[in-house]
Amino acid sequence: MTRTVRLTTAQALVKYLAALRAPADDERAAPVPLFGGVFAIFGHGNVAGLGEALYQQRDALHTLRAHNEQAMAHAAIAYAKAHMRRRMMACTSSIGPGATNLVTAAALAHVNRLPVLLLPGDTFVSRAPDPVLQQIEDFHDATLSANDCLKPVSRYFDRIVAPEQLLSALPRAVRVLTDPALCGPVTLALPQDVQTHAYDYPVEFFEPAVVNFRALPPAQDQLAAAAAAIRAAQRPLIVAGGGVLYARASAALRAFCERHGVPVCESQAGKGALCWDHPLQLGSVGVTGSPAANTLAREADVVIAIGTRLQDFTTGSHSLFGQARVVTINVNAFDAGKARGVELLADARLALDALSRELSAATPEMKSAWRSCAAWQDRAWTAADNWRATVGEITARRELAPEQLPYDGDVIGAVQRSHADSRSHDIVVCAAGTLPAELHKLWRTARPGGYHVEYGYSCMGYEIAGGLGVKLAQPDRDVIVMVGDGSYLMMNSEIATSVMLGAKLIIVVLDNRGYGCINRLQQACGSAPFNNLLADCVQGPLGAPRIDFAAHAASLGARAEHVANLAELEPALERARDSDRTYVICIDTDPARTTAEGGCWWEVAVPEVSARDEVRAARADYEQNKQQQKSPL
Repeated sequence: MTRTVRLTTAQALVKYLAALRAPADDERAAPVPLFGGVFAIFGHGNVAGLGEALYQQRDALHTLRAHNEQAMAHAAIAYAKAHMRRRMMACTSSIGPGATNLVTAAALAHVNRLPVLLLPGDTFVSRAPDPVLQQIEDFHDATLSANDCLKPVSRYFDRIVAPEQLLSALPRAVRVLTDPALCGPVTLALPQDVQTHAYDYPVEFFEPAVVNFRALPPAQDQLAAAAAAIRAAQRPLIVAGGGVLYARASAALRAFCERHGVPVCESQAGKGALCWDHPLQLGSVGVTGSPAANTLAREADVVIAIGTRLQDFTTGSHSLFGQARVVTINVNAFDAGKARGVELLADARLALDALSRELSAATPEMKSAWRSCAAWQDRAWTAADNWRATVGEITARRELAPEQLPYDGDVIGAVQRSHADSRSHDIVVCAAGTLPAELHKLWRTARPGGYHVEYGYSCMGYEIAGGLGVKLAQPDRDVIVMVGDGSYLMMNSEIATSVMLGAKLIIVVLDNRGYGCINRLQQACGSAPFNNLLADCVQGPLGAPRIDFAAHAASLGARAEHVANLAELEPALERARDSDRTYVICIDTDPARTTAEGGCWWEVAVPEVSARDEVRAARADYEQNKQQQKSPL
């Protein structure tokens, strides 16, 4: 006879999550909790049901309070990314604005293929108090609630309308969260009355279970086709994406590129897959790419795209390596099918190992392991060396004229120089604006996970909240958040959370007084500066505010200071590293200057008709660049 335990829906859900385990990084160590905790902002839709259940399990599954639902979900997503998707967190909100605040973060997780479990409260199934406070009433469908906004941005969505539904819903949810191909946000909408309903659950449902992260091996026919395409090439190039990191395939990537003489470049998500000073490391690729990577990308005859979505920033809107045959290695069939290439549906590590064996096998045409042509390898080594030297020059300590503001590259150099002996252990966190472009080119990443930039969704406001999640995942490493003034103003509340949790961040705010990145893009498209920099916005009689970011951060409990120049920045960074709590440093920067080296075309549509000569000229350039774009057909 099956033993049962009577629990509410909320109690059963929390007990199930608390019991799940994941393998430890050290295979000799005991398994660790799969869920590192639950971020919660309570309201009438979750405080009585789920809140009471979380309290009962507070020692087994920690509950963390945040200040903004979107921010707490960003932190949870960053936690999972910092664990290479092997551990994760859940987030619960009330109904109404709490639930809809989760939508942006869910979209970010969806785009980046990152796991997060969202547990928003919902309206009453009974409809007894209908309409309940914060309920959205749909005039044509009474079953809709605010939570339905999460359907398009969830990989799996379920509304728990009966306690026993958890017996199937929870295993399905965990399957999606931990499957390498399906991985993404999961939403379980929890009507507030159902949260409190009880059911006799099987005891075995709550027995600790270790989740196995399975790696998809390559099929032999696809492997043979991919190997044949590579073997026919003389000028191959690897584009390493986030899938290399999530598969823990960095060692396999290094072994493959060394054995077969294939240079490597990296997408934003893949940066750190190969150490920055490896002889075959060409650096970043695409719109924010290095000249080394982009030059060879234009000349490669085969591109091996590993674990990448081939986003437009990586492909130069399909203009960068349109001449090359593409071999796509990916666990997700949707992504593997891009670029009309040769598909290899497989885990990155298993695929690289298997491909290397195929390419090392003797054939009638080739008596030894296949390698790219010697001249191509020589070009790659020279280009990589030259780019590393250029990066050193760009980020070197320099004296500026008193009236000259530093630009992002100067600040990145100062941050990287600070406490250089611990540099390989630092984790830099960033998201939107100019900084991701500069960091992609200039940041030197010595180990996987040292570069944490969200650029799949390019979500302003991710930076500080994401830094909090990274610090919770990697408490022994310095987490350096680099953020522009625009993103800081969008979302900064989790500075207070970081202080409350003792999760120290080093936050460097680069203040260029507006949205400098889009201001430059606006002008590059021929438009006049308008509504981006504060100086170019509609203003009242008091004019644009002069914001004291250091004073603001201090008011949230952080230590903070504003530095006048680069000379003051480096000692401030040392004080930040020695601080016992989150430390914010603000520095004024140049909104116009960027790193000139590298880059390639990015398609931003320019108006066909305009009264401005500059727009018409930009349109002519746009039409000319479109001719280099590879057709999607």
